[in-house]
Order: sequence, then C-alpha cells, then structure tokens
Amino acid sequence: MAIDISAREYTTIRSASGPLIVVEGVEGVSYGEVVKIVTPSGEEKTGQVLEASTGLAVVQVFEGTSGIDTSKTRVRFIGDIMRISVAQDMVGRFFDGLGRPIDGGPEVVPEDRLPITGAAINPTARAYPREFIQTGISTIDGMNTLVRGQKLPIFSGAGMPHNALAAQIARQAKVLTTGEPFSVVFGAMGITHEEASFFMHDFERTGAIERIVAFLNLADDPAIERVITPRMALTTAEFLAYEYDMHILVILTDMTNYCEALREISAAREEVPGRRGYPGYMYTDLATNYERAGRIRGRKGSITQMPILSMPDDDITHPIPDLTGYITEGQFVLTRDLHRRGIYPPVDVLPSLSRLMHEGIGPGRTRDDHSGVSNQLYAAYAEGRDMRDLVAVVGEEALTSRDKRYLEFADKFEKRFVTQNRNEDRSIEETLNLGWDLLATLPEGELKRIDEHIIKKYHPHYRAKGA
Repeated sequence: MAIDISAREYTTIRSASGPLIVVEGVEGVSYGEVVKIVTPSGEEKTGQVLEASTGLAVVQVFEGTSGIDTSKTRVRFIGDIMRISVAQDMVGRFFDGLGRPIDGGPEVVPEDRLPITGAAINPTARAYPREFIQTGISTIDGMNTLVRGQKLPIFSGAGMPHNALAAQIARQAKVLTTGEPFSVVFGAMGITHEEASFFMHDFERTGAIERIVAFLNLADDPAIERVITPRMALTTAEFLAYEYDMHILVILTDMTNYCEALREISAAREEVPGRRGYPGYMYTDLATNYERAGRIRGRKGSITQMPILSMPDDDITHPIPDLTGYITEGQFVLTRDLHRRGIYPPVDVLPSLSRLMHEGIGPGRTRDDHSGVSNQLYAAYAEGRDMRDLVAVVGEEALTSRDKRYLEFADKFEKRFVTQNRNEDRSIEETLNLGWDLLATLPEGELKRIDEHIIKKYHPHYRAKGA
C-alpha cells in the first residue's frame, strides 16, 4: 500500500532546542527517517528522526533550528532514510558535508542512491589484510606498516601538521605488489576555511585531485552535519570499492570534531552523560564508522581507513583516542616534542603501533630484512631515548662509550630516518637501506634482533665487500 505523503505533514512542533525539534501527534514515523522542514519564510531544511515513540518524534535539523516558528513551520516525513547519490564521476570533485557540490561543477548524475548507514560486512566474508601499502613515509612504511584493508588512526594535537601528513599520504599511497594507486575519499569535519583551502589547493597543485573525492564540513557549518559527513564519505568509498573494484583510502579528519557533535546532540536530548560528558554509546557509534574498512573475499576492491583525531590537551587517555584505540588496529602518534624541534613528520615511533604490520611485510611483499631492521631500529632508538633521560640526571660525562653510541644513534635516527621533506616519496627499499646505514653506526655484535644471514646479505659492510 502506497504511503500518503501529504497525510504525514504536521504543524505540531512542541519545542525547538539547539539542533532538535520535537513533533507531536505523528503516526508511522521510523528511526532514521528523513524529514523536510519548511519555515514560514519558505526556507527548506532537512532533518532526520533521532527518536520515535507513540505520537512523538525527536528530529535533528541539519541546518539548525533558527527561523523555525513552532506554530507555523511545516514538518513532512518522507518515508525513507538518508541516502546519497553516487557515481564514478564523483572522483575529482569536492562536496560539502551533506554531499552537495561546492566546486562549481554540476550536480552528480546518480548511478545509484545508497543509504549512508551502509551494509554490515559479514565477518566470515572478510579477507585478512595482508598487502603492503607504500605511503613514501619512512616512519610508517618502515616501522608501522599500513596494510590494505586496515584501519589505522593518526593521534595528533592542536597545531601539529596532521593535515600536511594526511595530504601527503593521500598523494603518495599505492599498493606495492601491484603498483596500483589508491583513490582517496577524504572526509573533513569541522575544519576551518584556511584548512579547507589548504586541502583544495594542495590536491589541485599536485594533480592528486584526479583520484580524490572530498567531503568538506566547515567549522561554521551546522555541527549536526558532522555526524553525517563521515557516513557520506564511507558510503561513496564502498560504492567505488565494490562496484568498480577500486582500492580506496578513506581519510577522516578530525574525529574529535565528530565526537564533539555527538556530545552536543546528546546534551540537547538531555541524555545521561558518560565519560567527560560524551554519550555512553560513543564507542558503538565510532565502531559503526571504523568497521566499514576492510576487504571482502572474491572482491578486488578494498577500503583502508586512516582517521585523524587531535587529542584534547595531547592526552592519549582521553575518551576519543582511548575508544578509537580499542576499535582500530594500532595508531600513529604525533608528538609536540618532535614538532617543536622542526622534525617533519613528528611521528614518535615508540608509542606508535600497527598490529597487522607483520602480515604485510617480508619476502614477496616488501623485503626479507624488513622485520629484523624494524625491530632493531626500535630497540636502538628506545635505548638512545633512555640515555637522554639519564643524561638529564647524571650528565653526559658519566656515560660509557656504548651509552654515547646509542645517544648519538637517537639523534641520527630523528634527523635522517624520521625527518623528510613534505613532498618526499621514499620507496620501501630507500627506507630499509637508510635503516641499515643507521644500524651500521653500531657494532655488529649489537644487532641481536636480526638473523646473521640477513646481516651478511644487507649490512653495508658486507655489501661493500661484495661490490
């Protein structure tokens, strides 16, 4: 039986508060249903049902509730959930947080209209992530390898260059075994006009825009849009990956702004707050976004996800990075200490982690020395950092010659391995060879985490003899 849309239009708004309106006397309303709101001035706003009960509906209004007169505003329930028009022609385009073009181009001619909630991946259909993704950044490729189908966030802080790092990864990412580049779906939430301008100009300047779909929700856009933006981006990614067999890298920034929008909606609904005022369901909500990454057996396409979040007060125990760490497979941590010393990218490899790294490296994927070099660099750098702390207490004069070697190693590691140009695209061979050059400054007997036959094959000393 067809739904009579005209019979589902109401002028019975009981109240308007923040981004929410409460509509009385409704019938047949469903959770997640799209709502059209027409103000007395004729302005049309879009909303979504957050809560439905007998004769009552709570609606979140994406454009905000300003201009809504509770006695004269018309509310129409359209009988469908939020959808996005998708097409392959979206690649190379910029859209706002609700999927409307903002690059001066035409509207998208849809090949399909998909619900933004996506479809859950059957766990038994998931293929294990195993293929190495080369980003051209040594601290990622060499020490915390990204694998196709993985979700690996960047933990940053206010004022640090996570946007520049995200843009660099978007430009340079490729699957090493096939050489196929990633197409990038970029979702930005609550960014400033300056940040939006940076991304647009950088993608256009480098030509990366030819393989990017960008959704930009600005800081002065309604906060409620921020809850929709990542779902728009991920639905587009799923369409391109599974309908066109494309490798998709989804970069979402800044998830902290997304979580602040969740808290704002929760407060407007007068829900009982959880940790630090965030809603108790924030873990589940984040998981509905993060778990849309992955590979499916029998499908060539894949979705790899790199969410970026700026940790409030650089606190890694804050609920947002804390919950994110439980859901994702590791993290890259940017530190203010490295940033203050002019090191780019300021990735601190010690607290960083890629739980799937060892599935994506080794013979046939990167090189047979990758695991050993990575482990030895970690161990040597950690010991060098310990020496710095010791020097602060007893002075450098109290160190042994061995201690001084590791102290020097930590400095060289940061200046030569961690530091690189913002447009520098290092191959995995260059990264591993650079690691060997650093390890060669230590006595061979100290390389206890690398097999002897690997040392004889790749150590600069033996390479020089072979030459």
